[in-house]
Parts: sequence; structure tokens; C-alpha cells
Amino acid sequence: QVQLVESGGGLVQAGGSLRLSCAASGLTFSSYTMGWFRQGPGKEREFVGWSGGYTYYADFVKGRFTISRDNAKNAVYLQLNSLKPEDTAVYYCAASRGYRYTLPSQYDYWGQGAQVTVSS
Repeated sequence: QVQLVESGGGLVQAGGSLRLSCAASGLTFSSYTMGWFRQGPGKEREFVGWSGGYTYYADFVKGRFTISRDNAKNAVYLQLNSLKPEDTAVYYCAASRGYRYTLPSQYDYWGQGAQVTVSS
């Protein structure tokens, strides 16, 4: 049974930082593309970035967010810097057997999400 569990969310002031973690189990982690998505209030789920052989980010990230992964620990991380109130959202990690996918429908497994709230 595949499980993805996010942690590290919270409340932070604008300009601050958070680091989200996603612990995976039940899959051959190194074989999967690990993606991060977010869903703000009243918005559709939005692609943030993925980690495969390299990392790729949505345009809006603009160097503020960094994805890293540790295959030995079956974990992927999302470092959020220079946070803005509009970054407020539930952040999800997801796993895909495919490569270079940016749509939620292209991901096979999802975590429960971690709330990130940025105050102005």
C-alpha cells in the first residue's frame, strides 16, 4: 500500500520560509517522479514542481521554492522561501510513474496535504 505523508506546514509571516517534507512508503521511490502541487482557497490544484532526474518548476516559483529528494530516505522536500500571502494553500506531494508530468491527473498517488498559511 502506497502512502505519502506530508509534514512541516504552518503559519508564517510574509517573507518567511518553511520546509515541507513528504515521506513515502510502499513504492520503489527512486523510480517515481515526485511532484508538488498546491490548492489555494477556491482555486484549482496547481503544479509547483517535480523531481525526477532533475527538477522542474512552474513559472510562478521564480527561484523562491526548491525541491530536493533523498532516495535513501524515501523522502522529498519542498523549501519555500520569500513566502507571500498568495502562497497560502494546501501543499500536496504526489508520485507518478511517468516523467515530466505537470497535471494532477498524471499522478498516481497523493498525500493528504499540508496547510501553509502566509500572513501579511
